[in-house]
Amino acid sequence: MSLETYKGIAPDLSEGVYVHPSAVLVGDVQIGKDSSIWPLVAGRGDVNHIRIGARSNVQDGTVLHVTRKHKEVPDGYPLIIGDDVTVGHKCMLHGCQLGNRILVGMGAIVMDGVIVEDDVIIGAGSLVPPGKRLVSGYLYIGSPVKQARPLNEGERAFLAVSADNYVRLKDEYLA
Repeated sequence: MSLETYKGIAPDLSEGVYVHPSAVLVGDVQIGKDSSIWPLVAGRGDVNHIRIGARSNVQDGTVLHVTRKHKEVPDGYPLIIGDDVTVGHKCMLHGCQLGNRILVGMGAIVMDGVIVEDDVIIGAGSLVPPGKRLVSGYLYIGSPVKQARPLNEGERAFLAVSADNYVRLKDEYLA
């Protein structure tokens, strides 16, 4: 794995975190307990910060980035990912906030200023445009994304199961 310091700030990995050797994390990146970063993930916390909660997983080929602070947006847009979040393969997360128990489908793009509340599924290939808020308890699909329907009980339960599966998998890799 490549953990690079930027302006004196190095990535900070909590207990039990797995980062694949081909992943690159730069600067102000903090990753919570039992989370995992998989092959070819690039996370660049240089002009703002990245925070990833506990038991979350970021899968192969995903790009994690931020937006710098500027006059129109004094705090810029950091990237915040909550607990028990599954980010599918080849996603782009840019300056957005994801709550807890979220599944971001493969190839989805989530842009600056987006807020995704807890217990949400974003369908594969979806585009979430800047500044959009996705409310809790729904499936969102499309480009641009639209609220499709409420999540059923099985889907809600799967959000935690998916996170648990990746905790077990990263433990196998760490062993």
